[in-house]
Amino acid sequence: MNSAVCTIEIDREVSSQDFRGAMRRLAGGVSVITVGQGNDITGMTVTSVSSLSADPPTLIVSINRESSSWPLLKRHGFFGVNILTADQIDIAERFSGKDGLKGAARFAGAQWITRISGVPLLAGALSAIDCEVEDIVERHSHAIVIGRVLDMQLSSRSTALAYWQGQYVAIDRDEDAIRLAEVSLPARAKSDIAIPKRRT
Repeated sequence: MNSAVCTIEIDREVSSQDFRGAMRRLAGGVSVITVGQGNDITGMTVTSVSSLSADPPTLIVSINRESSSWPLLKRHGFFGVNILTADQIDIAERFSGKDGLKGAARFAGAQWITRISGVPLLAGALSAIDCEVEDIVERHSHAIVIGRVLDMQLSSRSTALAYWQGQYVAIDRDEDAIRLAEVSLPARAKSDIAIPKRRT
């Protein structure tokens, strides 16, 4: 099969504002990236975490090079990915920097643990993943950080926190599966499928 490459000329530049508006339409899981060790720690809220490889387990995250997390990540070479549950909006807000808290102050009010790297990991996260920096690709204002997974802790919780259209959105595996089944399956098919009962 032959493939053709063509050049597309764009007659206008896309503005940062328009681009941000477009990306708000992409729902993303909310995570807190943690860096540093001991009292020299900080972190940031992101929606840019993605898996890269299952063998070996590797992920990528995009980090703003103007953030306070950037120098610590480069200095120590490790980071944590803490995938948040739906009831951890307060943690997402605290690490977004909106309230002015910086460094270790952002970690107050939650329980943190450490694994192999010594980076703080959120004890109650959906997943808390300990990573070593494998490679960094710097482009424009951000850097793509490739992290080799060293260790992780998984929660039995079933609700996740997402960000869409500028707002936090709760996703419940059990409740949302029921709702989707109710609206997407034809009436005849519904009678053939056992839909789990709602939990009270």
